[in-house]
Amino acid sequence: MNLKSFLLGACSAVALCGFANAETLTIATVNNGDMIRMQGLTSEFTKANPDIQVEWVTLEENVLRERVTTDIAASGGQYDIVTIGNYEVPIWAKQQWLLPLDGLGDAYDIDDLLPAIRGGLSVDGKLYAAPFYGESAMIMYRKDLFEKAGLQMPDSPTWEFIGEAARKITDRNADIAGICLRGKAGWGENMAFVSALTNSFGGRWFDESWKPQFDQPEWKASLQFYADLMKDAGPSGASSNGFNENLTLFQQGKCGMWIDATVAASFVSNPKDSTVADKVGFALFPNKEGVANHGNWLWSWNLAIPASSQKAEAAQKFIAWATSKEYTDLVASKEGWANVPPGTRTSLYNNEEYKKAAAFAVPTLAAMDAADITKPTIKPVPYTGGQFVAIPEFQALGTTVGQLFSAVIAGQSSVDDALTAAQATATRDMTRAGYIK
Repeated sequence: MNLKSFLLGACSAVALCGFANAETLTIATVNNGDMIRMQGLTSEFTKANPDIQVEWVTLEENVLRERVTTDIAASGGQYDIVTIGNYEVPIWAKQQWLLPLDGLGDAYDIDDLLPAIRGGLSVDGKLYAAPFYGESAMIMYRKDLFEKAGLQMPDSPTWEFIGEAARKITDRNADIAGICLRGKAGWGENMAFVSALTNSFGGRWFDESWKPQFDQPEWKASLQFYADLMKDAGPSGASSNGFNENLTLFQQGKCGMWIDATVAASFVSNPKDSTVADKVGFALFPNKEGVANHGNWLWSWNLAIPASSQKAEAAQKFIAWATSKEYTDLVASKEGWANVPPGTRTSLYNNEEYKKAAAFAVPTLAAMDAADITKPTIKPVPYTGGQFVAIPEFQALGTTVGQLFSAVIAGQSSVDDALTAAQATATRDMTRAGYIK
């Protein structure tokens, strides 16, 4: 007699029999802090749903995107739930690669989702992914280092101020970089920051005829500013640093400023993880002097079900749990209100306990409210998206351009050479794809 037959024949306990027949969900996710915390709380879900077990595949951001994209495009069926961004959701939904989330339950309160977030995850009125957390971008800075240098962060800082301040608070002898910025190549790594930076300089990826704009002065100014700043005030090895690497540096007290996703605020403010938790201030994403655009991005990490999954009902149960108000309450009870996933629900920002515990709550919501993905820059564009361009070709093109720009930060290429190569590559790819007539 095999083990399963023995269990089915001998067990009288519901939980044991349920486990023997449990359906296993395979979930692919990114190795960010909020997702790691969710994995640690999964037993709360399986306890309430003994007929469902969960297997996690946790990957670095670039690797996750590559594997999930390959699998879902080929209907490979490796994953029952995937963690994807608001870039992929509408594109993949239109390709019929995702299942609509029509079984989240009456208690889910879909109307509580922030309108901008919900809208980015819906196609023809149907929700195709549920947001686990949402974010924009902002400045996180060391108030003690600013005070020591005689600096005060403006309410609306310019890049000119940020550059001067970063160089002033850099202390190579103490291993403190004045500023940490993404340098790791990837459309969602360094290009998320560089695209937002260039938007705030008045630049754009394409003009109204889809002609690439890397040969325009705004790109030259923004990339040169970025390269010079990383050389003068950035950490060593900056070309290899993405979100998680810079988070670690900031938590260890090795960055005077960090400009990145608002979701990082809870991690830099948590005394259990951050040596500078009581010294952190927050400010709006900068703009270039004379350009009325702060370049705020709008992003969400979301849970979606590939059309190839055979376990859609169980998958929707998990998604409903992981993105619910009840999950937020669960995290708050175990980790404190400051550590709940931000940026998805209106009710969270009406919660006085949250606003009292999280000094970054109001700046985060302000940054998200300031983001307009329909008008990412001051010039007209034929696309939507703040730190990305919402077309299928952007994933490959953005990563290629990201590699060119990462090489600049590594000292392996000049700004001019990188921009020339980016212009040629983008023109070729957009012509092949039929955008340029």
